[in-house]
Amino acid sequence: MQSIITLLLYLLLIAGCENPKKANNKISFTEKEILEELDLSFQEKPGNFFPKKGQDDIQYNFFPDLEHGYFFTAGNRIHLYADSTRWAIVFEKSGYANRGYAARIELDYFGNCVNYVNEEHNNRKYVTNSQILTLISPEEFNRIKDSAESSFELISTDTKQIKIRDTTFLFDNNLENYKKLGINSDIHDNPKNLISFEDLIRYLNETNPSLISASEKEIRQNIPQDIPKIMTIDKFHFESWYEKSKLPSQQETYQLLAKILRSRDSSNWKPTLKANNHWSNWESGHL
Repeated sequence: MQSIITLLLYLLLIAGCENPKKANNKISFTEKEILEELDLSFQEKPGNFFPKKGQDDIQYNFFPDLEHGYFFTAGNRIHLYADSTRWAIVFEKSGYANRGYAARIELDYFGNCVNYVNEEHNNRKYVTNSQILTLISPEEFNRIKDSAESSFELISTDTKQIKIRDTTFLFDNNLENYKKLGINSDIHDNPKNLISFEDLIRYLNETNPSLISASEKEIRQNIPQDIPKIMTIDKFHFESWYEKSKLPSQQETYQLLAKILRSRDSSNWKPTLKANNHWSNWESGHL
């Protein structure tokens, strides 16, 4: 009898030692959870992990948009993070905010561990999943703009250098170099063939993309610092946000993202659809 009790205690001890390890490796989220969160954003609804909404709070859950009328898209990428209990997707988009006089990066966050941007104005809270980073300020654009009254968002031929964030770089004022890359905005009132603000950002995306890309530190500012990064995806198939009949959960790209996060295995990125996320495939910034 004593030997049986001893054996049982031994088995319980082993189980007690092994179970915590197994629990730590158990994935506590599902692909369905991830896709559901993306579907809610696509439908312009707050996500399941948004903070509890107060009576007067305003919540914005932005979905990636490569066709925005007030934003000339340049670069875009997808960043994936996950461990056994947490997951996050960060969509990165760079470009020029036309009529906003600013070049910027937009980071849209999705996940069960996001620190949502929270601001308060006039006793009302504004919560959003989007973080904005300035690349070229309105002051800098005002400095380099052409002075002619008829010119709109065009760069002066006198411009030699342009400041991006805290770095000054030499400005390429040769329009032919832009045209070789397929960059030449259709501007009706541009008799001097000046380079436009949006052309500049797209040129940088083609020639020096790191200059207008978010750093890892910037990307992680709204997610836990210790969550492992799985991969960054530069080329992927994108479907219009304005075509509302097909939710992200029904699209291959997002299904693959969910699979990668659940498995924490980047080798599951095996798209069958052709990548089309380059800015040249989408009309943007024309409102």
